[in-house]
Amino acid sequence: MRQEYKPDELLPLSGIQHFAFCRRQWALIHVERQWQDNALTAEGKNLHKRADDPWFTEVRDGAIVARSMPVASYRLGLNGVCDVVEFKPSPDGVELPKRAGKYLPMPVEYKRGKQKLDACDEVQLCAQAMCLEEMLVVQIGIGYLFYGETRRRTEVMFSDELRALVKKYCDEMHAYYARGYTPRVKTGKWCRSCSLQDVCLPMMLEGRQSASEYIQAHLDGD
Repeated sequence: MRQEYKPDELLPLSGIQHFAFCRRQWALIHVERQWQDNALTAEGKNLHKRADDPWFTEVRDGAIVARSMPVASYRLGLNGVCDVVEFKPSPDGVELPKRAGKYLPMPVEYKRGKQKLDACDEVQLCAQAMCLEEMLVVQIGIGYLFYGETRRRTEVMFSDELRALVKKYCDEMHAYYARGYTPRVKTGKWCRSCSLQDVCLPMMLEGRQSASEYIQAHLDGD
């Protein structure tokens, strides 16, 4: 795979969570440009509003808290925004403008609901950390997921296995995007919580055609 991507080739970082959840969902959003809110995504937006204030920073227990921090990685081919990045004093950290000492960044991602059984949220958080590492030339070992239902943080270790999974997903996303490829329907229990059910039509289209092909066929009267 290539070493670096160009600025106009970067894909949305948040998409890696969609990709890990369902490759077809990711393609419908990022390849076919289709999106539909449901109650779950609306709840998630409301939760993020509490964190997303790009003009707000504060110092809490010695840590500098920055919100809505833009990040990018030309190695992964991603760019996006971290909900919160906490810079904690550490000799292994980096120097910050107008701040004494060194600080180690730790991303914090806000999610609705509670901790999931799969690694969808973890890969998104790890991708954020890998972007920060590339930008700041620093090594980040952990980050946190904050879940709205439990109102608690979950610590995530950025293991070699998790980092490899992030890289694998990024390579696949770029390959799909370059081909304009949308995977066929593969139904499962995850379909019930998907915001794109009415676009994907999983029960109707399984093994047949893409959503855009289905809509075009309907318009053509087939």
